[in-house]
Amino acid sequence: MTTLEASKVARPRLPEWLRLPLPTTAAFSKTRNLLQDLKLHTVCESARCPNHWECWSKGTATFMIAGDRCTRACGFCAVSTAKPLALEQDEPERVAEATARMGLKHVVITAVARDDLPDGGAEHFRRTIEAVRTRNPGIVIEVLVPDFQDKNDAIELVLSAEPEIFNHNLETVRRLTPSVRHRATYDRSLTVLRKVKDRRGDRMHTKSGMMLGLGETTEEVLEAMRDLRASSCDILTLGQYLQPTLKHLPVVEFVPPARFAWLGEQAEALGFVHVASGPMVRSSYHADEFQVGNANPAESKPAC
Repeated sequence: MTTLEASKVARPRLPEWLRLPLPTTAAFSKTRNLLQDLKLHTVCESARCPNHWECWSKGTATFMIAGDRCTRACGFCAVSTAKPLALEQDEPERVAEATARMGLKHVVITAVARDDLPDGGAEHFRRTIEAVRTRNPGIVIEVLVPDFQDKNDAIELVLSAEPEIFNHNLETVRRLTPSVRHRATYDRSLTVLRKVKDRRGDRMHTKSGMMLGLGETTEEVLEAMRDLRASSCDILTLGQYLQPTLKHLPVVEFVPPARFAWLGEQAEALGFVHVASGPMVRSSYHADEFQVGNANPAESKPAC
């Protein structure tokens, strides 16, 4: 038996709670055609998100700027790792046009890691945020950013555009970070989130997410949640890791919905103002369910 054949045999079957129908509607085709027309990338496709059929069928998508080639090779992520191309200077306006044509009230903008650029792509984020807000007054803008190698100037560039929600994912527990996240560190991610709160306080919500099923223990997840709250993180997402290809890290466990529900309750008790915890939850999945202005970060409970 070849290694590839052995991998296929060893790959676990999806449990029933992860076997979802693939809705395809007229809205799905409209979303796909719009993205193709404006030549935009989405994390929905590039990261092989299992929810993209549902989201596109509802006329939403998560825009991925700065190209579709990442400078990092994380063990969980399906986005291509390759030498990036030059930034497309008109991309911010194309994203703004897409959000207007889709009628979005809440938009999520993410990007590949661009360690090849001095600012990690932070200025491109700033320009995109400002273009979207100019084209769509009143829209809630959420950014899901890389760690920018913890460069203060890069973080401040993004903050200067005043997104309502600043999201940076912890992804996994401390012990597993070296094998899961290429060129990233657990403490660096916490520091980035802490800096945002130190600089913007109650004016900006911070958000982070973790994947479960990579071999972490329940106590390690609880420790990570406490660490996030100690960094004044406001919003948390917990979802099931799914192996995108045979070249990526295998699934160690399919976490049952009941455990996700319990972890969500623990997160709320720690003081997160909004928690989404479930097998199909992803960083930007149903992101608009959190209503900015309905929860004040200052009112959240302190970390335990």
